[in-house]
Amino acid sequence: MKREQNIILKLTFEFSLDIIELAEELEKNRKYVIANQILKSGTSIGANVKEAQ
Repeated sequence: MKREQNIILKLTFEFSLDIIELAEELEKNRKYVIANQILKSGTSIGANVKEAQ
């Protein structure tokens, strides 16, 4: 039986990858505090979605 693809999991994973790229760019510009906070809050959505599953 083929499993259906979960669009929410796919989108949250892609969002997390974008957040990681943004945080890396902010760190290059020495914006360490905001980069760290964006990384924590932006990637936590994946954990929340996974928990809801």
